[in-house]
Amino acid sequence: MKLSTKGRYGLRAMIDLARYSEEEPVSIGSVALRQNISERYLEQLFALLKKADLVKSIRGASGGYVLAKKAEEISVGDILRALEGSLEPVKCAAFYSEEGCMASDGCVTKYVWQKINDSINQTVNEIMLDELVRESRDLNPEGECTSHKCNQ
Repeated sequence: MKLSTKGRYGLRAMIDLARYSEEEPVSIGSVALRQNISERYLEQLFALLKKADLVKSIRGASGGYVLAKKAEEISVGDILRALEGSLEPVKCAAFYSEEGCMASDGCVTKYVWQKINDSINQTVNEIMLDELVRESRDLNPEGECTSHKCNQ
């Protein structure tokens, strides 16, 4: 499985938002500056995250974005699925259609795909946003993201 920039940048943006929106809403511009990500691209990502009820926008002069839930209630899986869609490495017809696929009866690989899928989902569902915020504070107390630290 390979994540797109939507997943990678969106996860970074969510960590940043969780870290800096505890006191007041955070502007997309400030996230863009700290994370070195285009504001336009972040607007697209935040629209997806808002649609998934992971962030909410606050209007007004001191507006911006805040988390829609507590950071300890948002998993990496929630974020990645909101941005990437399904995290399945292979969409196996044997598991998703009533008639299955033509090779389903003798296919052993469908169990491999299901096991990989289950492992990916279990892993991303167990990592919570608050854990990543703590790790971010430990690694980078100032909060700035320099190109040599997070160029992905």
